[in-house]
Amino acid sequence: MPQVDDGARDTEAALAALRAFRDQGVTTCLTTPHFDGSLTKSPAAAAARLAEFDIAWKALGAAAAADPGLPALARGTEVMLDEPDPDLSDERIRLAGGPFVLCEFPAMQMPPNAEWALHNIRAKGWRPIIAHPERYRNHDERLTVLARCRTAGALLQVNAGSLLGQHGERAERTARLLLSLGWVDYLASDHHARGEPATARAVEALRAQGAEAQARRLTEENPARILGGETPLPVEPLQSRRRSWWSRVFGGARR
Repeated sequence: MPQVDDGARDTEAALAALRAFRDQGVTTCLTTPHFDGSLTKSPAAAAARLAEFDIAWKALGAAAAADPGLPALARGTEVMLDEPDPDLSDERIRLAGGPFVLCEFPAMQMPPNAEWALHNIRAKGWRPIIAHPERYRNHDERLTVLARCRTAGALLQVNAGSLLGQHGERAERTARLLLSLGWVDYLASDHHARGEPATARAVEALRAQGAEAQARRLTEENPARILGGETPLPVEPLQSRRRSWWSRVFGGARR
């Protein structure tokens, strides 16, 4: 959505991003502007922020309609869990208005009790998806907190750019570890309307490793299930020629 956060600076930048996605074969884009969960504790503040999104959504839709062939659009948000018990009942907050909600934690750190916020979300009938889990800086060697989050019912969405080293060596290493464990449910662009979306090159990299089935599930099948309100299908662990120490520790554990 244009002019609401650190994404598209204006409508033309948003359209350029949609054209780039079209050129990569993308058929649907889900917009996820940043939304602080703490705003839901102040109905007036939440309403004001969502009204900003409504204006941007309307402008984007009108511009896209005048440019035939662009991907279809659906809306949601990326909810900052700066509040452990946010009210997610407004369908504009959730992905395509369905049961899934994209979440992140403040300061690129996973709090030690992160799973409780996810318990709260699940208790209200919603399905949390943790955005870019590979980028959090405070994972221990066993990904203990992230494992507890998965047990609490969280799904994981890795940034395509992380597989290409765009977020640093640590994020790339953790992303590949998560794939090797079969913990990743979605691979997404996290595109901010600057440069080239990373999705196509990440898919090519996975195919080059013989992981075409995983790439298809991560970027086509499971994302389509978000739009349909359906639980993601399992993704087979990404095999490497040599099992890492990480994989031996976890024993290829899956959900």
